[in-house]
Amino acid sequence: MPKLKTKSGVKKRFTMTATGKLKHGVAGKRHRLISHNAKYIRQNRGTSLVSDPDTKTVKAWAPYGLK
Repeated sequence: MPKLKTKSGVKKRFTMTATGKLKHGVAGKRHRLISHNAKYIRQNRGTSLVSDPDTKTVKAWAPYGLK
């Protein structure tokens, strides 16, 4: 049986924690930040975890795991 390919977008956008959860960057931080208030920018700093239903889908796109 051939090897399964990982979707290239998943490699770029997600990382896996030691417990198997998925981290992703928060959307809306790249440009047009002058129109957002400081609270919005502060709360969207860093990364967040993917929800459990979405984790199953993303793990199916990366059959051999992520770094």
